[in-house]
Amino acid sequence: MKHTVERLAERLTAIISSWPGVECVLSCEASESDVLDPYFALVLDVYCSGDIPDDDVRQAAFGDPGAFESSRSREKDRFFLEGLPIRIEYKLVSSVDEILEKRFDIMWVYRSSGTYLFYRLADGKALFKRSGWIDTVKEALSHTPADFWDHLKETHLFKMEHSLSDLGGAALKDDNYFFFVSLTGFMHACVSTIFAVNKQWEPSDRNLTEVLMALPRLPDDFETRWSILLQTDGTSAPERKYQVAQLIARSIFSL
Repeated sequence: MKHTVERLAERLTAIISSWPGVECVLSCEASESDVLDPYFALVLDVYCSGDIPDDDVRQAAFGDPGAFESSRSREKDRFFLEGLPIRIEYKLVSSVDEILEKRFDIMWVYRSSGTYLFYRLADGKALFKRSGWIDTVKEALSHTPADFWDHLKETHLFKMEHSLSDLGGAALKDDNYFFFVSLTGFMHACVSTIFAVNKQWEPSDRNLTEVLMALPRLPDDFETRWSILLQTDGTSAPERKYQVAQLIARSIFSL
């Protein structure tokens, strides 16, 4: 099946790279897993400096694949080829250039999605490149200045504090829905802060715990405390999880 994935990737890349507006095509992490993995999909990031063909033209170019659907903004195509899920995302070269040039002026970019965009750029395998643009981007990401990481850490520490406050209120009010919403926000902020401390880009949320625990700098007793927050069997009451979250927050502030 690995050969099938490689063949499909080559076939799609050949089609996409023939469009003049395409700068490069990257293969992403989900494509590296086994096809029997529930998370598997052949994921391609297509960076564009010009227009791409309309939906109907793209669908026909891909060989009229099964269950083809495209987002309204034409940023994503999802379909099946030979029974395998395909995900193609179209992104603007100019957007990446703007983020790289104005790291400290548009920090809102990272507040909801972290630095996953940069992870995909840095770790993505180039299947096609029209110029040296992607190599320049990868080089820039490998030399990100220290003050960027400090600013990123500060941004997520603020979010962590706000989510922790909401978490405590929800636990006291026995508001289960808002408790889980606040816990999710708290955990996302914790993850983003810890990756910023380690000066590493954030991978996908899928299987993130394994990558998180392998980071060189972690808060004290982090793995044990984190596992309590992840419990879904009712073993730990909301009040207990809030207490553990407080301990995690204090230990992160000390990093």
